[in-house]
Amino acid sequence: MKKRTFAVDIDGTITENGGGRIHLEALEALRRLTTMGHNVIFVTGRSSVEGYLLSVFGGTTKIAVGENGGCITIDSDEHILLGNMDECKKAFEIIQNNIEHVQEKHVFPRMTEVVLERTFDLDLARKLLKEKNISVELSDSQYAYHINSPGIDKGTGFTKIMEKLSISADDVIAIGDSATDIPLFRVSKTSIALGNASDHVKSEATMVMSAHAGDGVLEALDKLAPILSEI
Repeated sequence: MKKRTFAVDIDGTITENGGGRIHLEALEALRRLTTMGHNVIFVTGRSSVEGYLLSVFGGTTKIAVGENGGCITIDSDEHILLGNMDECKKAFEIIQNNIEHVQEKHVFPRMTEVVLERTFDLDLARKLLKEKNISVELSDSQYAYHINSPGIDKGTGFTKIMEKLSISADDVIAIGDSATDIPLFRVSKTSIALGNASDHVKSEATMVMSAHAGDGVLEALDKLAPILSEI
């Protein structure tokens, strides 16, 4: 059996066109892939605990990469922390003290990152931190702004899973819609940008769908059917 590993974003990818609700048909399709023997691993900007819970109730592989690669949950009480919350909080304080309308977003508790409302100029914040020699990753998931430790992104987080499970990049299929998914695309042989992705994100993918969000996932799996039929 040729086993594939699907690295799947959550918001804007297996939701109903950005509404935040899970697209049940897309989730069912991912569950079928798991039943067939493939890995389906959520890689999200949400907390890894949220991703893990979705895997438990959704019937997919019970591992999740969250916080844009900063945290991996492999069991209900077992987490691998790749990021450093203290340096993210320091960057947040500097941004908040120097730029107007900066506020934390009310989210599920984080262990390695700070999550902000999309209410200010992100490029201005990047410039400010550069001037103060503060090295962190600032990214926009379209759901929120994220402050992560330097070198932390979905690609580095998922690479840890690939090492742990002895997964080859040739067998990875990444599916996403935002700029935070680009590092994940780069560690995957096959990468799929959905119709709601920006042109920049689409340019980084090996395949581009026309349908949005959960409908785009179904479109992608339909196009991949010849490959998956190797089982």
